[in-house]
Amino acid sequence: MYFAMDGIGFENTEKIEHEFADIPGFDTLAKIDPITKGYSVNMKYCVTKKDGTKYLLRIAPIAQYESNKALFDLQRQASNLGVPMCEPIDFGICNAGVYSLQSWINGEDLEYVLPTLSKAEQYKLGIKAGEILRKIHSIPVPSSHIEYWTAKPINEDWEVRFNRTLDNAIYEYKKSGLRFDGDDKVINYIKENRYLLKCRPISFGFDDFNVFNMMLSHGRLVIIDFERYNICDPWEEFGDIVWSVKFSPHFATGQICGYFCGEPPDEFFKLLALYSSEYLLAFWKLHPITTDFGQKVTLPLSQNILQWFDGMKNHVPTWYLKDWEIQ
Repeated sequence: MYFAMDGIGFENTEKIEHEFADIPGFDTLAKIDPITKGYSVNMKYCVTKKDGTKYLLRIAPIAQYESNKALFDLQRQASNLGVPMCEPIDFGICNAGVYSLQSWINGEDLEYVLPTLSKAEQYKLGIKAGEILRKIHSIPVPSSHIEYWTAKPINEDWEVRFNRTLDNAIYEYKKSGLRFDGDDKVINYIKENRYLLKCRPISFGFDDFNVFNMMLSHGRLVIIDFERYNICDPWEEFGDIVWSVKFSPHFATGQICGYFCGEPPDEFFKLLALYSSEYLLAFWKLHPITTDFGQKVTLPLSQNILQWFDGMKNHVPTWYLKDWEIQ
């Protein structure tokens, strides 16, 4: 069997055959290319059959079998609802770990496409993104649901669980000894608005819903890298919108309006400010400003969030284009 494994090297052919040979259909493959672009919790490969058909192959550690099985089931439900995404095809165990085979999508990364489009086109794509997210959040959460990272049931109300998350974020931030201007305003906003968490619903969440995980394929918005999930307040998912704003406030505004089929309630923005505050503190821990990445990303993020929410005095972010209409 001949394999052209770009980036892997022919000397590793025997290893690849051993790791992947027990995946159904392996003998029909002609090429395996590792995917190194982006941030991923799994190993990813573009696999090509002898007839030229491409697929996305993901490999996760065997210890994450239950979590990835639940994820595969969630992906199938999302696909059945019409969510444009890599279609789930097969799932199982191989010598390399837990594998998931999905359809391959040809397209352009949305982060590069958005700046080339008109504001109206950006807004329309945002509307579509919001509609897609609403579909994902409509998938019922069964009583037997498990958390992705631990594969254990979640038996707490969202209010209890996220208040603990807030406590940990504040504690870890203060323990780090690193500071950003205006941190007291962020922490005070958290303390004064915890009450908003009471009686919030939960849903499945994509866990990284922003332009970095979207493509434009033949003029259609497609979701990619659906490789984990959250069980959370559906509005908490909008914490990731901070990355979309960087490329297009019109897209980010459209996403909100598409999700709510119009203007959102005021409570949404209050919670958005709360979730953005926690997101910032958590990000500060993961990527401290003592690192090059922290200087380039974390520090500007803290400055942006404070600016967007006017020093946490206005819960409607300045980038939100209220009543904006397509010209």
